[in-house]
Amino acid sequence: MDPYLGIFFLTPFFQSCYAWSVNNFLMTGPKAYLIYSSSVAAGAQSGIEECKFQFAWDRWNCPERALQLSSHGGLRSANRETAFVHAISSAGVMYTLTRNCSLGDFDNCGCDDSRNGQLGGQGWLWGGCSDNVGFGEAISKQFVDALETGQDARAAMNLHNNEAGRKAVKGTMKRTCKCHGVSGSCTTQTCWLQLPEFREVGTYLKERYHKALKVDLLQGAGNSAASRGAIAETFSSISKKELVHLEDSPDYCLENKTLGLLGTEGRECLKRGKALSKWEKRSCRRLCGDCGLAVEERRAEMVSSCNCKFHWCCAVRCEQCRKRVTKYFCVRKEKRERSGGGGASRKLKRKL
Repeated sequence: MDPYLGIFFLTPFFQSCYAWSVNNFLMTGPKAYLIYSSSVAAGAQSGIEECKFQFAWDRWNCPERALQLSSHGGLRSANRETAFVHAISSAGVMYTLTRNCSLGDFDNCGCDDSRNGQLGGQGWLWGGCSDNVGFGEAISKQFVDALETGQDARAAMNLHNNEAGRKAVKGTMKRTCKCHGVSGSCTTQTCWLQLPEFREVGTYLKERYHKALKVDLLQGAGNSAASRGAIAETFSSISKKELVHLEDSPDYCLENKTLGLLGTEGRECLKRGKALSKWEKRSCRRLCGDCGLAVEERRAEMVSSCNCKFHWCCAVRCEQCRKRVTKYFCVRKEKRERSGGGGASRKLKRKL
């Protein structure tokens, strides 16, 4: 089957939570691949959502400009953030295709039973319904990698990170087993591989992001045969599990309209909360203090429905509950001083 040519348009539309969505997917090529297009679009969307979750409290928080995979459309940078976008998007597409295959959404695909009956290890055999990760990997590669039509270092970097995303899905799969034996004993086990929650894939790739490798190539490395050979040799020597980048990241503290960066002024941060991770608890320092900004405390009254009861027949009646909450935002120090310092917090009323 000939590979198709495809391109995503990861275009934004505003919702109440400022989420970005894939609202168009165009492709040409074998009609057989049309059955996968909705899964590919859903997978790309899940990658975007995971990117926003993983970077919600970072200086770079997966903004609109970052969501175009095509190097033709505007994602021109080659830094570690670009590397993550390619990896998580590729992983999302592969993950969704694999899951939908195992659920029977495609007529030509189902569980991976190729190893069933074989000895997997001491005391257990392969069996059951393993998620068909091989299928998801093959089809996602056809779709996502087709976006890269160049042969320069940037294209090589994007393809490498696409592959790292697929490796992340395979590397986080879980072995699930069922015991067999007389009277509930576990004489032998039958085991199969299952996809983890996609959040685990995102967390794994976030760790790889922090350890991403910078590839130094000679300035002016172009499209000549010699240059392409040197580029291919360089990337082939790096583990496919690693994220790679060519450029250093800009200063995300500062607004940069040319790069589409908003800076951290006005961003919300977290200071208190029982369920907060260490990374979240340090967000005010990371977004505000380390960027030369002050933290402003704002109190708000949240109104929501509560104590809802069903009345026969057929209505649900709720009370209106009010709750005082405190939020924290990054502001310029001179602005905070004019407002009277930390004691003069603004009071906001919001209705949910």
